[in-house]
Amino acid sequence: MIHSQYFAEKAKQDRLLEKKNQKSDFYNGIFDRYENPVLTRDHAPIHWRFDLNEETNPYFMERLGINAVMNSGAVEMDGKFYLVARVEGADRKSFFAVAESESGVDGFRFWDYPVRLPDTCPEETNVYDMRLTKHEDGYIYGVFCSESKDPDNADLSAAVAEAGIVRTKDLKNWERLDNLKTLQSPQQRNVVLHPEFVDGKYAFYTRPMDGFIETGSGGGIGFGLCDDIEHAVIDEEKIISRRVYHTLTEAKNGAGAVPIRGKKCWINIAHGVRNTAAGLRYVLYVFGTDLNDPSNVIAEPSGVFLVPLGRERVGDVSNVVFTNGAIARENGDVYIYYASSDTRMHVATTTIDKLEDYLYHTPKDPLRSPDCVKQRCELIDKNLSLLKKD
Repeated sequence: MIHSQYFAEKAKQDRLLEKKNQKSDFYNGIFDRYENPVLTRDHAPIHWRFDLNEETNPYFMERLGINAVMNSGAVEMDGKFYLVARVEGADRKSFFAVAESESGVDGFRFWDYPVRLPDTCPEETNVYDMRLTKHEDGYIYGVFCSESKDPDNADLSAAVAEAGIVRTKDLKNWERLDNLKTLQSPQQRNVVLHPEFVDGKYAFYTRPMDGFIETGSGGGIGFGLCDDIEHAVIDEEKIISRRVYHTLTEAKNGAGAVPIRGKKCWINIAHGVRNTAAGLRYVLYVFGTDLNDPSNVIAEPSGVFLVPLGRERVGDVSNVVFTNGAIARENGDVYIYYASSDTRMHVATTTIDKLEDYLYHTPKDPLRSPDCVKQRCELIDKNLSLLKKD
């Protein structure tokens, strides 16, 4: 017999899932924020967490709890929005699960079962942060972090990160390919597959790292090519978005959502990290690359694009926003899915036209305070002159 408490919890969850999301009063002219997260731990199906049988669970206790839902890849199929979310269980292990929505801003519902990846790496302990690329070869590729214990270090927190690769055509049946190999870098995280062939090859955005957490000699976001996606090997990584002292990328940076093809450039939404007295602060930034040569950066607006605000700043890892999924529709609308504080998922909406205006008309970072003041005073002079004329 189904426990009676199930029906009370189901009614509560139905109210959450049916709740409409509204744009907030936040304004910067670049994108719109929304009042409510689009996915949280409370969106996880009740039958994932509870044994519904009254005989075997008389107190209706959570048996397999969910801690957080975050860092979702995103793709549009047949007019619907799909997120492949990182779901972290109460046991700290992460897994992937598909949630779909008609609107893209609310009504996301998880499928009945999580993604069952082919288990081809016996040493793999954890998987997370899948980017979804609709590639011109006809497949949807998922590139994610494959984490395992570092066998050469007795420290229980010492780990090895690689880029796992899977592919699918329906988000239901997944084929596991070999993990990406980068000959110049011992570890990789935040790897993204470019949606088009470059010089007839598969192109990846990488993040070279000497260790699991610290980038070490890794200079920023890399770019590399490989011939065979089933056994992907990158011989050379070219750094295209460098870490820079006293900027938002000082500690590290990494590719975020799959690049969006604009009218003037490829639109790259990435994350940057700097250290503060309160710990690492993760924010989003944007740069543009040449449509014919995506390794060539041609637009670099100054400063942050999106930062954690209000309740977004609080969670398992506070003061963090992170994206690994965005959807650009044929009409030019763009939906950016981002997590806050490793806890929940949000959406921000904009357009390709707005993003390219931001990329090409926002000044570059002059990198020194006196020059930043000069830059700002020039804007003030221009505006005050205009106000006096009116």
